Amino acid sequence: MNVAAAWPARALPACKGWGKLAAVCMDPDARVRPSFRLLPLSLCIALALPAYAKDDDEENWGLCPVVDVLPGFEEPAPGSPETRANQPTDIEGDELQDLENANTLVQGNVSLSRGDQALHTDKLTFNRETGDYVAEGSVRYQDSGMRVVAERATGNQDKDTHRIEDLQYQLTKRRGNGGAEAIEMHGADGSLIGSTYSTCDPGQRVWELRAKRIDINTDEGMGVARNATLRIGKVPVLHVPWLMFPIDERRRTGLLYPSISVSGRNGFDWRQPIYLNLAPNYDATLSPRFMSKRGAALGGEFRWLYSQGGGQVSGNYMPHDNLPGDEPGRYPDGLPEDNRGMFQLNASHRLDDSWFARANLGWVSDEHYFEDFNNSLYGISSSFVNSSAGLFGRGRYWDAGLMANHYQLADYTLTERSLRFDRLPRAYLEWAQPLGDWFEAGLDTELVRFRHESISQEGADLDVPGGSRFDFRPYISMPLEGSSWFVRPKLAWRYTAYQLDGSAEERAREYASRYRVGLTDEVLADLTNQFRDSTPARSMPITSIDAGLFFDRQTTISGESYLNTLEPRLYYLRVPYENQDGLPVFDTSPLSFSWGQLFRENRYGGADRQSDANQLTAAVTTRLISEEDGRERLSLSVGQIKYFDTSRVVLPREIAMQQSKSAWVAETTIAPSDRWNISTSYQWDPAYRGTNLASLRARYLIGDQGIVNIGYRYRRNATTRNDQIKQADFSFLYPVNPNWSLVGRYYYSLLDHKPLEQLAGVQWESCCLAVRVLGRRYLRNRTGELNNSLQVEFELKGLGSAGQDTGRILRRAILGYDRDDLYLVPPSSVNRTDSDLVPDPIP
Repeated sequence: MNVAAAWPARALPACKGWGKLAAVCMDPDARVRPSFRLLPLSLCIALALPAYAKDDDEENWGLCPVVDVLPGFEEPAPGSPETRANQPTDIEGDELQDLENANTLVQGNVSLSRGDQALHTDKLTFNRETGDYVAEGSVRYQDSGMRVVAERATGNQDKDTHRIEDLQYQLTKRRGNGGAEAIEMHGADGSLIGSTYSTCDPGQRVWELRAKRIDINTDEGMGVARNATLRIGKVPVLHVPWLMFPIDERRRTGLLYPSISVSGRNGFDWRQPIYLNLAPNYDATLSPRFMSKRGAALGGEFRWLYSQGGGQVSGNYMPHDNLPGDEPGRYPDGLPEDNRGMFQLNASHRLDDSWFARANLGWVSDEHYFEDFNNSLYGISSSFVNSSAGLFGRGRYWDAGLMANHYQLADYTLTERSLRFDRLPRAYLEWAQPLGDWFEAGLDTELVRFRHESISQEGADLDVPGGSRFDFRPYISMPLEGSSWFVRPKLAWRYTAYQLDGSAEERAREYASRYRVGLTDEVLADLTNQFRDSTPARSMPITSIDAGLFFDRQTTISGESYLNTLEPRLYYLRVPYENQDGLPVFDTSPLSFSWGQLFRENRYGGADRQSDANQLTAAVTTRLISEEDGRERLSLSVGQIKYFDTSRVVLPREIAMQQSKSAWVAETTIAPSDRWNISTSYQWDPAYRGTNLASLRARYLIGDQGIVNIGYRYRRNATTRNDQIKQADFSFLYPVNPNWSLVGRYYYSLLDHKPLEQLAGVQWESCCLAVRVLGRRYLRNRTGELNNSLQVEFELKGLGSAGQDTGRILRRAILGYDRDDLYLVPPSSVNRTDSDLVPDPIP
């Protein structure tokens, strides 16, 4: 029978054997009553127990059988829960009978469908006057999100009451299955009796969540579970007498998952987030925290969002910390025990298509905060907190901004002298635009005001003279390019002027203090004479020519075809010498020598120094590109600078280069197969016949999940010839079999003869359960103290996890632990997550 959006109000003649053509027996004069609605099973089953589970989009279900728990009845029709309410219901059956007492019987392959919903049963009895119905025999329900099998369904269509008995269900949009003794529904209210939920297969029930009764209100979007028990195997491990939880995506005020841990430093550590749903476009989270060895703290976060922007403000506050009193030897500078905390603000507002405002503000209560509250190696690398705010614009040919920066010291091993100058404010403009078909004109300019807080020295406050700087650099270039060559001559002019604060003697004393110069009367007189000009300036032309060729040929290696390129490049730079010793140093430092430095106009970062140059860079690159898949299998680059004149411009306490050639720079990347990737960098100094830099990073992929990383880093100071970094890093994820895998990392400083991080662990993973056990030893503070920890995590896939967040630790320690992160660089110490308690410091 096929009845669209209608059900007869009076008796119909009995029609047997109608099959799909039953509609022709309908009485055309029959009155129409409201359409028969399908039972709202998905609202009570799919959103009840699974609603409390975490989102499983990132879970690994590769170990799960591909066989469905409940077989599909037929392909669901297109549609969604949002569109089905306004769609008609179609009813089909082999036989329809008009019984006594206004009952109608449909039996034999009975099927009801509405949108993506379909209900099948062997026999359906419906009373046209009372609205009562009974569905018996192989009751099967399916929609776009779930499948259900039940023995019997009864209810009243007019009163909107329903009861389904002895059922099993399977979710199809996400993994999950279970059953219930019965489901009772009355309008928007419903109850599940004797219900279960798990992401495991019924034949391998590693874990299961059971509840004697769950009451649900779909209008409010909330559910209450009573006597809920979590079982691992057959053993109950958690019992919750009463639990309220959401059943849809509406945000609500309530408790979030707590964080519980135990450590020797904090003791028993409990953090309980409380979510506050304040409005559709802003909310807040409070996080009270208790540490048995340290005391209580309160964290909070407020977020907002609107059409032009959004942001968040967060912070942590501890009124009293027992840690300084328990470890007095570590805090000789008298670290305050009271009122410790941090603050962070990130916000942005778009004014129009070109302009927007942005603020990133941070603050910590003391220089020990990052070290005392971090739980990783990256926290102790944060020496400053950078706060910035400004107005920024961007167009097709320009980039501009008006901003301010402030730096706060966050490293107790440094002094206030090491703080950068605040920029209050800074305005900049970068513009580059083609002029006709042959030329390009551009401008890089900046106007900035530098200020530094006074510093304590020998019991007195010493003022640090600041000043203003104007840097103006217009240029014009003529980019000539062909398919196999390019020549780019460029002419620039750089003018930099200052307006300095303080007297010449104050600037001389500040210079002596900053660079630890013994201040005798004679030295003071010389320095005062050097800094006598309060408005120094610098003006010079900068000329360069960048040229290159591209050669390529077809070649065959081991039977595979490659495109082999040869790319020679020459770069000539000419900048005349001008004495810049009288210029201050506000934000300028030497750049690390690298491949990119071969083609830069200035070897300094910042405008306080412009290096003089009469030099020529010769470099060549060759590549092997597979013609089968287009991948670059080999890239080798070698280059060196030839100095025709000695560069005489230096920073204070920097030694001028006396060599006629720079170090050789070589970089290589090799990918002999899809599993191997090897990259190296090497710098060899011919003047000292020694290595300035050597680095190696090799990666090998094992199967679909495993990986091995090998790294080595060495750097020597090119001027003092002292070793700066000498580190070895080895990490791996080795799958023993589909269920077991080993993880580890050994990160060691060869220069200091001590480990930076050691990690070893084992993982066991099944379809729906994962267990990780990690032993970890890592550098915890700047004094070299190591921290030992043993971390265990039980992850019930699709529900949640208990224990430490070992996944986050492994992703940081083993590059490629998640294959999605395979081509990312190791985590930066610049940006921090909330768990690291670090508000955007600068390393």
